[in-house]
Amino acid sequence: MEIKIIGTNCSNGIKLKKMVSRFASDYDYDINIKILDNKEEIKNHNIKNIPGLVINGQLVSEGKVLTVREISKLVNEANLA
Repeated sequence: MEIKIIGTNCSNGIKLKKMVSRFASDYDYDINIKILDNKEEIKNHNIKNIPGLVINGQLVSEGKVLTVREISKLVNEANLA
């Protein structure tokens, strides 16, 4: 599974990065986490508000900090799809 955090150069991006890291350490998933801050990625994923969270190539959240529980729910939904 690949998780991308796009736009971590703001305070919410840093918080989202911490939550995803906490999720990765709490749950037993094979996760590849990428941190991306370039404008090209923001444009490619059509993100209007950073930070953006992309799971397996699909934008699942933008502009907010998710809790570990919310991230877990999104990851489980991505695994089922």
